[in-house]
Amino acid sequence: MIRRQHLAKFEARAKVIKAMAHPTRLIILDELSEHGERCVCDLTELVGTDMSTVSRHLSQLKNAGLVIDEKRGTMVFYRLRVKCLTNFFSCVEAVLQQNADEHRELVTLELM
Repeated sequence: MIRRQHLAKFEARAKVIKAMAHPTRLIILDELSEHGERCVCDLTELVGTDMSTVSRHLSQLKNAGLVIDEKRGTMVFYRLRVKCLTNFFSCVEAVLQQNADEHRELVTLELM
């Protein structure tokens, strides 16, 4: 049986993963990972939705500890809180590539 302290660790992990589990939030994280900090206006243009929607997504990412913000005058800039998200995205891409390779193998075998 999982002890309470271990359960709390897994619940914390789930909170972070849940915050990332939306295409718009993944786009934002990817942009910040590749290009550093961005203002909300840049992210709004990138995502192609209204500023309030992007702000809600950023709030979820911030609450999960994935991004930090800095207000400069009337503009708010966001950046990744930790750089290891780049490794996470590489890992996800490796899983997707492996899945595609296996699918391709299955299709090839079925055609034989």
